[in-house]
Amino acid sequence: MEKITFSSEINANAAKVWDTLFGVETYPQWTVVFTEGSAVETDWKKGSKALFLDGKGNGMVSEIAESIPNKFMSIKHLGELKDGKEIIPEGWEVSFENYELKENDGTTELTVSMDTNKEWKEYFENVWPKAFEKIKEIAEGTHKFHVET
Repeated sequence: MEKITFSSEINANAAKVWDTLFGVETYPQWTVVFTEGSAVETDWKKGSKALFLDGKGNGMVSEIAESIPNKFMSIKHLGELKDGKEIIPEGWEVSFENYELKENDGTTELTVSMDTNKEWKEYFENVWPKAFEKIKEIAEGTHKFHVET
């Protein structure tokens, strides 16, 4: 596994960026760049199960490893969901996806780091910048969303 990191300044406070990342309405808006019909089932609280779904019964089975609202979210990916069934593929390595928010005078530096293997590295290097564009567009816009965490 290799850790890859992406970072961007967003012209919004940390609470707005947090709500954009993990809000019920906004999460599917920015994750659409990863897969059409993207959705998540979780309450985003530490220790909670999280299912990251593609709308076709496939996705990731994960756990919220840490959740500090407006500051830090760590997601521990435990396995896959295929045709609605949770599986751990042979040779699966637990991986983490972390979101760190640092606010300074109403601007937030968002850093996303994640573990990946060689097979997926190029994909993520191409898609994460598109995701950041969407996150910025939503967070810097005038929408008012809030997620309870």
